[in-house]
Amino acid sequence: MIDGDFARLRGYRNNIHRYRRLLDTQLSELERAFVLKRMGEEQDAFQKLSSVTLPLVLTVRDTAP
Repeated sequence: MIDGDFARLRGYRNNIHRYRRLLDTQLSELERAFVLKRMGEEQDAFQKLSSVTLPLVLTVRDTAP
């Protein structure tokens, strides 16, 4: 399960990078809008999956006696 989640995260990350490279090219307004929409969808999916797969938990401990 974890391997599959990491593979999906890599796929989302690769797609986001691909969309960023596309935005550096000459695109029509329609193409640019489509790429921005898809990039946003990929970023949302990446965030959702990474928050479940890689939760960041910080605990502050009081070290006073």
